[in-house]
Amino acid sequence: MSSAARILGMPQHQRRDRQRADRHRLILATARQIAEQEGWDAVTTRRLADAIEYSQPVLYSHFAGKDEIVAAVALDGFAELTEALRAQWSGADAGARIGAVARAYLDFAAAHPAVYAAMFTLHTALIFATPQSPEPLRDAFGVLRDCLAGGGAEGTGDGDLESRTELFWAALHGLVTLTAGHRLRPDRADERLELLVARYT
Repeated sequence: MSSAARILGMPQHQRRDRQRADRHRLILATARQIAEQEGWDAVTTRRLADAIEYSQPVLYSHFAGKDEIVAAVALDGFAELTEALRAQWSGADAGARIGAVARAYLDFAAAHPAVYAAMFTLHTALIFATPQSPEPLRDAFGVLRDCLAGGGAEGTGDGDLESRTELFWAALHGLVTLTAGHRLRPDRADERLELLVARYT
């Protein structure tokens, strides 16, 4: 049975829920595509409504405005980052995990600059660094924390593990930001990463 046939065979409320979920994903995918190609300034509710061929009221039934769209893209980005970090962590030897995770972080930011901007630099109502932070944020931080703990960071005596993880994250974010702004020597990227990883192993 085709996907369309399955949808038509659903009860009406399930079909509405499915269509709404599909529309939600389409809005976010379209926002990401426009942002990656033209920057977040090009993402407006009118532009999105035109691109997805729905009216602005329909779009507003999903998101109150652009800030909510950016926040939703950010949450998806954190989930994707977590998956990328976990994949490198699980696939690397114990002694190479911190370096593999750090490289995966930098690669993710370079491959998805607009999503990374939504995650860290654009205004959203997302709350960081508290127990109330959304699960995708806590999961991404947790991978970095667990990676450092597995790499011996917990027993080095240089502060508690949470603080060390925050510093490691801040260093990675600094490398991403300064590299994107062309503020660092491009031919020394590997050397900088090696020096950072050595500090935490």
